[in-house]
Amino acid sequence: MADKKIRIALVSDKSGYPLKSAVAEYLKSRDDIEVIDLGQDSPDEALPYDGQAPKVARALQEGKADRAVAICGTGQGMAIVANKFKGVYAVVADSIFAAERGRVINNSNVLTMGGWITAPFLGVQIVQSWLALQFTETMEDRAEWLSGAFSRVQALEEENFT
Repeated sequence: MADKKIRIALVSDKSGYPLKSAVAEYLKSRDDIEVIDLGQDSPDEALPYDGQAPKVARALQEGKADRAVAICGTGQGMAIVANKFKGVYAVVADSIFAAERGRVINNSNVLTMGGWITAPFLGVQIVQSWLALQFTETMEDRAEWLSGAFSRVQALEEENFT
């Protein structure tokens, strides 16, 4: 039996569209990934980040996606909006190191990037490195502490998201 594919929700606004296109091409080339493309479908659309980020957040909440990538001009707007949803842990990454640490340390399930900041070639490498790691991987000596911190974050969620 074949391994289950990782379901990746993907979204951008107009500013992130060129980078999203490169990321989509990369993800679709992998046999172990199912891409759930939630739009921006052309460079001519003018879909705002605050309308796009909820699409990936809801896909995660509803169990339709395992992880997500959201791209706007800086990545910051997508992260702010996505993090308004319970169970969504979005991090902005403009480097491979930041993406890896966001996954390993913070257990992020959404990666956001900026199309104005990150070249498509680097963006693909950032996504590749983020997908390659699991929570606490490479930091096994701190795994217990990191798991405890993540549990405390989830407790804050319970307290503040009604």
